[in-house]
Amino acid sequence: MNTSTLSSRGTLLASALGLVIVLLDVSVVNVALDAVRHQFATDVSGLQWVINAYTLVFAALLLTSGALGDRLGAWRVFLVGFVVFTLASAACGWSSSLPALIAARLLQGLGAALLVPNSLAMLQHAFPDREQRNRAVGWWGGMGAVSLAAGPVLGGLLVTHLGWRSIFLINLPIGLLGICLTLRHAARVAGHQRTIDWAGQAAAILALAALTWALTEAARLGWTHVRVLGSATLAFIALAVFIGIESRIRAPMLPLELFRRPTFVIASAAGVVVNFAYYGLIFVFSLFFQIQQHLSPQMTGLAFLPMTVVLIAVNVLAGRLIARVGPRVLMVLGLLLAASGYLLLMPVSIGGSYGYLVLPMLMSASGIALMVPTMTNITLSSVDASRAGVASGVLNSARQVGGMLGVAVFGYLVRDTAPTPFMHGMHLSIGLAVVLLLGGSVLCWRGIRPDRINA
Repeated sequence: MNTSTLSSRGTLLASALGLVIVLLDVSVVNVALDAVRHQFATDVSGLQWVINAYTLVFAALLLTSGALGDRLGAWRVFLVGFVVFTLASAACGWSSSLPALIAARLLQGLGAALLVPNSLAMLQHAFPDREQRNRAVGWWGGMGAVSLAAGPVLGGLLVTHLGWRSIFLINLPIGLLGICLTLRHAARVAGHQRTIDWAGQAAAILALAALTWALTEAARLGWTHVRVLGSATLAFIALAVFIGIESRIRAPMLPLELFRRPTFVIASAAGVVVNFAYYGLIFVFSLFFQIQQHLSPQMTGLAFLPMTVVLIAVNVLAGRLIARVGPRVLMVLGLLLAASGYLLLMPVSIGGSYGYLVLPMLMSASGIALMVPTMTNITLSSVDASRAGVASGVLNSARQVGGMLGVAVFGYLVRDTAPTPFMHGMHLSIGLAVVLLLGGSVLCWRGIRPDRINA
């Protein structure tokens, strides 16, 4: 094996490890919610912040991170991301209070945002041959999917046998290995001049943070509280300022002309809906299994196993079906399948058998797995090749925002953990997910047209 091949493979492993720890922390924390609740004597709002602090910064900084990598060099920004994520993971594991844990999760989100887009840029430099690059990206995505699927099971085992802090400390050896591989193998490609939209970035962070605060704290303070109303108002003002900035500057972080393409808009909206339903209900079912059914973290992780395993298998299948049945059919089928699976979960009760949940969980996860690669394909096909990176970043940001809002809204509905109000809120959450997914299926059927793809 020559030096060039070794460096390429080392870069691939470093890039994949960056994605692995990012996606691992998306899914692993849910099975530790009850342990964190008891450790810090917190409520559902506190648990929402543990989840959403990470997602908030991750979603808000994804687009700027890619531009920063272009300017400073992807390997530099990726390396900083690994260092930040690893140190933040240590801070999470050693947190002595809930505010300290939330602050460390915010730093983890920063590290995640620096890692993901620049890991792909590193692969582009390491594999100039298109066929080799496609295979490398396939391995990159496959390792990420495995980590996302393994998160709940691994988290359950760690929390049960080593305590909740171990789900963060497990990132330390992965992070150190990733840092070493990056320093040893990543190509030192110089950056190039690119304007960073700092004003737009600041407005986007303010809008998302204010909206998240309003939705999360409404569970504690109520919707009519002056701070909740003030935060919601601030979110709308910041959003208006953000749109104004993006419409006027020469190099915006979010080119608004993308939203003149109906197919791109529909794919982004579908991304919001899918993650809203999926991550919101993962949060709710994590609380249901641990607080209402009193399952251990290990058993909670195993309870999610049918969903996580099918995500990998159907993701692979979806890539092969797109060309055969078309993206519109696959999107609508996925949305309807997920809606049907969640609809079958409506009769769930505290004393019910777990066996009844397996088929609906398989159906809902299969539907979502059909949609994720399909909406990515639609997004990239609906814009010019020169805008593919930005369009992909917008879709990923939209999905992260959807997941954040899902946890915030559904967390509000199950904020009272007493059995009767919790189950009422859980049924409302499932019903809302079904309605949104059905609405998304109608939107995709009416709005996705073959003549609007490959524009």
